[in-house]
Amino acid sequence: MELIVALGLIIFKVALLIAILLLLPLPLTWLERKIAGHIQQRMGPMRVGWHGLLQPVADGIKLLTKEDHIPADADRFLFKLAPILALAPPFVVFVAVPFGETVSVLGNEITLYVSNLNVALLFVFAVIGLEVYGIIFGGWAANSKYAVLGSLRTCAQMISYEIPMGFAVIGVVMMAQSMSLLDIVRAQADVWNVVYQPVGFFVFFVAGLAEAQRIPFDLAEAEGDLGAGFHTEYSGIRFAFFMASEYAIMLLVSVLVVILFFGGWNGVLLPLPPLVWFVLKVAFFVYLFMWLRFTLPRYRYDQLMAIGWKVLLPLSMANIIITGIAFS
Repeated sequence: MELIVALGLIIFKVALLIAILLLLPLPLTWLERKIAGHIQQRMGPMRVGWHGLLQPVADGIKLLTKEDHIPADADRFLFKLAPILALAPPFVVFVAVPFGETVSVLGNEITLYVSNLNVALLFVFAVIGLEVYGIIFGGWAANSKYAVLGSLRTCAQMISYEIPMGFAVIGVVMMAQSMSLLDIVRAQADVWNVVYQPVGFFVFFVAGLAEAQRIPFDLAEAEGDLGAGFHTEYSGIRFAFFMASEYAIMLLVSVLVVILFFGGWNGVLLPLPPLVWFVLKVAFFVYLFMWLRFTLPRYRYDQLMAIGWKVLLPLSMANIIITGIAFS
């Protein structure tokens, strides 16, 4: 009986996680447009619902009912597979991400995570790296020169920034003596890692911007010269998959920044519940992603690659050496 209850609880957690991740782009698109409106001194969505609250619903209906167009000379199998490959890795990664310790429900202790992997950080980087296949297949299968160029430079961008991103967390692992995300958060009960690892945080966050393909690193979708990049030929629900993937990656990077550098659900000063602390921190970094999008200009591609290889990579390696000397 206990096994059945435990299995049912796991299935419920996974279903709830998938539902939240699938529905989260709806409020996030509305919020991003509103933030853009305030930054640019305009109102943003206002027509559909009060203050445009129903605009994401209208967008969802439009994407679900729009014609699913596939180019005549496209590789139909890869064309259909690419959005799934782009969307699946960010969803799978959240299985290993904790949102807190435990909560009591009707006298029963329920953990706020699906799985506590002792190599969770390694699992996260291994799975999230698979997303690049969806982008490559999407660009190649469309048989469009704009889509191919977008997918190729997106691939180079993601691989280039994954290296300093991985190096940036080594200092955190050295301090926590563990690759378990739960252990990393518990090690920050007194002092958050950002105090000891400001360089690691800087490198990780900037690389996260590039991984999420957000301005100023949105060379994957440079509308001025590539149409819409690797998903130029996509429409309807398949296009929605790519957009949902972008928001899932943005949320994942925000969650990882909070867990690795800002104490996870550990709070300061105010006696708020741990889960509230965690949500507030993640919300701040999601807002920061949106704020930067409407504040900074896009880099040229040579500048983007130079930042990754000539700035972030040396900084991340120097951070490892300094951490090893200081905490040995």
